[in-house]
Amino acid sequence: MSSLSFDQIFMNLANDLAKRSHCVKQHVGAVLTKDTRIISIGYNGPPAHTHNCDEEWPGVGCPRDSKGSCSLALHAEENAILYAVKNGANLEGATLYTTLSPCLPCARLIYSAGVIKVFYDRSYAAYKGLTSDEGVDFLRRFGVEAVQFSS
Repeated sequence: MSSLSFDQIFMNLANDLAKRSHCVKQHVGAVLTKDTRIISIGYNGPPAHTHNCDEEWPGVGCPRDSKGSCSLALHAEENAILYAVKNGANLEGATLYTTLSPCLPCARLIYSAGVIKVFYDRSYAAYKGLTSDEGVDFLRRFGVEAVQFSS
């Protein structure tokens, strides 16, 4: 029996975390690691102790912003980074595993936090019908390795 790589384990965890999301539009999970250790986890949804979109607005989800995105939720990457920072974790040199490639605002946060590598499962651009993955392009432009995961 062959053992799973840490990359596979962390991406599996990100996919499992996505199932915790209460978003009615998209379920996304994220795992922050450093030196094969988990620093933080996250999934998309509203700030803790506020509401759950699928319960408060069943079927339609929360109100949309001007770009058609959820106006109340944090993205999985944001949740993972914010929790890590809130608890004093040093993210310099960390790796992020996420089920959906980062949007541009999340990419800026990822870069600013010191994350040096991002593995993503699916394309945000394909999900949103965009011509390119702006977040991935941004990360690559500024030296963050961004790789679509293949098992």
